[in-house]
Amino acid sequence: MTSEAVLPAAPPDARTARPAPPATASPPARGKGRLRALDGLRLLAALMVALYHYGGRGGEVEQAWGASPRREFPTLSGVFAYGCLGVQIFFVISGFVICMSGWGRPLRSFFASRVSRLYPAYWAAIALVTLAFALPWVAYRTVSPSDLLVNLTMLQQPVGAQRVLGVCWTLWAELRFYALFALFVVLPGATRRRVVLFCAVWTLATVVTTASHVEVLRVVVMPEHSSFFIGGIGLYLIHRFGHDALAWGIVAVSFLIGQHYAVTGLWHPPGPQYFSYRSPYVIIAVVAVGYAAVAAVAVGRLHWANWRWLTVAGALTYPFYLVHEHLGWVVIGGLHRGLRIPSYAAFPLTIALMLLVAWVLHRWVEQRLTPLLRGSLLPGRSR
Repeated sequence: MTSEAVLPAAPPDARTARPAPPATASPPARGKGRLRALDGLRLLAALMVALYHYGGRGGEVEQAWGASPRREFPTLSGVFAYGCLGVQIFFVISGFVICMSGWGRPLRSFFASRVSRLYPAYWAAIALVTLAFALPWVAYRTVSPSDLLVNLTMLQQPVGAQRVLGVCWTLWAELRFYALFALFVVLPGATRRRVVLFCAVWTLATVVTTASHVEVLRVVVMPEHSSFFIGGIGLYLIHRFGHDALAWGIVAVSFLIGQHYAVTGLWHPPGPQYFSYRSPYVIIAVVAVGYAAVAAVAVGRLHWANWRWLTVAGALTYPFYLVHEHLGWVVIGGLHRGLRIPSYAAFPLTIALMLLVAWVLHRWVEQRLTPLLRGSLLPGRSR
């Protein structure tokens, strides 16, 4: 099946029209189909983050290369530094996907779906990185046993425990998004009006939280990330119900606010104390391209990208994202400093090996444990 959907039928002639539906009803939805292009975008966003972690920043990765990535990749390191914006693109995609998967689903089913999707590969990644860092010849060290146990909950960041996986800060943002969406949309039942209201209230809360400087509001509302989730939700409304000025307005406002937070978080004046300099114009452009790519999926412009391998790419994205950073450091060190493989060859080889690990996790962990975990959370249900 393609992701191209059929637009809602034109309204009947006024002389023969039936009574209008109640004001609370949602407009007719478009047809459904696997959005394989969205799977491909997810993997591209994950690869952007990998480029950043391997060659676009300093810190622990310097131990793996034996030098600063800026010295290893003098031309490309400045480009790789923009790869961190893959996270913002991830959040836009997440807003789209969570709105799609939560629509018409009861709360318990939504909860089971999210838990069974997130935790099996996450637990396996925690175990892999912990074991790798425990090897005597590896320069990195794992966290304390107590912090390791906290990491199994995925709540280590609010608890204040050290993280086993550096990327899990984004999972904390995702969990808060799921909780807000479940409470205000899934629990009462998703309708177009309710989702629009959710986006409007969350946008207002975002700017109020920024102005108020109240820490508890910042934790709940997460203003630095919220606009990207909201943008994805708005794009799903367009995908589901067709072109609509209100939905496009949600997307436009989310982009205008979101790019501000992206620039504020990532831009700094040029200086030798920084790894690289990111132009605010390029930051805005990358965010805009991310929005445009998801919008192209939403309106059916990428329905032609319906290759089956994109489904596999989408399936590998999450386990790849989990393991690529810390496990990648170990692989880079072994390939570049251990086997003396040149950096420009070790870089793509590390990405390929991390994709292989991701495939193993998907094949032998996710495909086996996800149905079992979902079934245990939904007794009597096969899905």
